[in-house]
Amino acid sequence: MTKVAVVFANGCEEVEGLTQIDVLRRMQIPVDMVGLGSKNIMGAHNIPLTCDKVVDQSLLDYDCVVFPGGMGGAHALRDNDQLKDLMVQRQQAGKWNAAMCAAPIAFARYGLLDGHDYTCFPGIDKETKEVAPTGHFKEDITVVDEAGHIITSRGPATALAFAFRIAETLGYDTKEIRHQMLYDFLAKNI
Repeated sequence: MTKVAVVFANGCEEVEGLTQIDVLRRMQIPVDMVGLGSKNIMGAHNIPLTCDKVVDQSLLDYDCVVFPGGMGGAHALRDNDQLKDLMVQRQQAGKWNAAMCAAPIAFARYGLLDGHDYTCFPGIDKETKEVAPTGHFKEDITVVDEAGHIITSRGPATALAFAFRIAETLGYDTKEIRHQMLYDFLAKNI
């Protein structure tokens, strides 16, 4: 059975993380909320989050690990050596890793973007290019790099597209959930 973990750190962008959980759980995909250093996380907009567990070796067991953005959260993810080691092991094992908004700066520090396509929040690409100069920045809503097993997206407004892309990359059909959530209607009328 497919399992996904969303890793939250203090200062994370709440909508980016919670959207992933909401969409994937609606699709009956098991998702755990994983806190960096604590089960109790405070989001960037002072929304308290209670996670199911804290970051540990079990991150290696998930089919996909997702990082929401938010500058404070992204910097905390970037600077955590335990998380770096786990994410490098995941990439070496061919597991999917996903990050959006500012969180690709963590992937850049970990070496996960080297030689791979990605996207991120406008302006964050300058920092990712400094740390991972061989990464290939794209201005797309979502980017999937099959070779690197990386899924990335731009920012809060792209959170639904990111969730659908994660599900599709893991082999799920999102047509019905897109319809149920009025995503197709939005895409046609915005």
